[in-house]
Amino acid sequence: MQSEIVTGFHAVEERVRRISDMRRTNNKAGSDEKSFAEILFAAPGPRVKKILAAANEAGIPCRETTVSVLDDIVSGLAGACKEHRGLVLRCSAMSHTDVSFDSFLAGLADHSSEKQCVIVLDSVTDPHNIGAVIRSCDQFGVSLVVIPDRHGAQADSAAVSRTSAGANAWVPVASVPNLVRAVQQLKDNGFWVYGADADGVSVAAVEFAKRSVIVMGSEGSGISRLLMKQCDTIISIPTCGRLDSLNVSVAAGILLYAYTVQQS
Repeated sequence: MQSEIVTGFHAVEERVRRISDMRRTNNKAGSDEKSFAEILFAAPGPRVKKILAAANEAGIPCRETTVSVLDDIVSGLAGACKEHRGLVLRCSAMSHTDVSFDSFLAGLADHSSEKQCVIVLDSVTDPHNIGAVIRSCDQFGVSLVVIPDRHGAQADSAAVSRTSAGANAWVPVASVPNLVRAVQQLKDNGFWVYGADADGVSVAAVEFAKRSVIVMGSEGSGISRLLMKQCDTIISIPTCGRLDSLNVSVAAGILLYAYTVQQS
């Protein structure tokens, strides 16, 4: 089974909590299946000791090693993900919250009276942006994040885990082969689709539906033409700066806040 390497105290803490939650659920269901997970640490300080205690409670083995061994483990990671600070979690890729898009659609009937917000990321390739979007999705209670199988970052990457501060352990993410088809299926299930673009109407003038899809495109090319055609309304965020646009993760946070305020 393919494994992930998670670094960063927040990301490791949330993944430990998620693994613990999954194992309790499996035990209640009568399943003995447990995903692989282990923590390796060196010279633990107070924060690391707190994480180790939570891991022990969750039944995750913890093994002391050296800093050089940890350096070797993270050597293949990019950028800040190599900064392990004396703690690394290795776990199976099944420890995160990837879900089936079809199963999400099938479950909508059980939540017909509830608000549902879905974020669709079109060609957002920077894992740091994906992680930051997922962190906002956690804070605003987004039901699902939809990403493409190709031309996008993987939601379980080390950079996504670290940038999302571990939120990717909790926010459901569905990877689909065709975003246009996925959005059409959401529309068929009562969702209204809002595409973010600088040429749209001000978000202040938009009344979001209870079931809403917010489509975010890449900063370079924006939303693809075919996906734009699926949008019921194109919305924008009024700005007065000298740059062309907001970072996609910042824009997503603003739009999610606007949706949440209206639905409160």
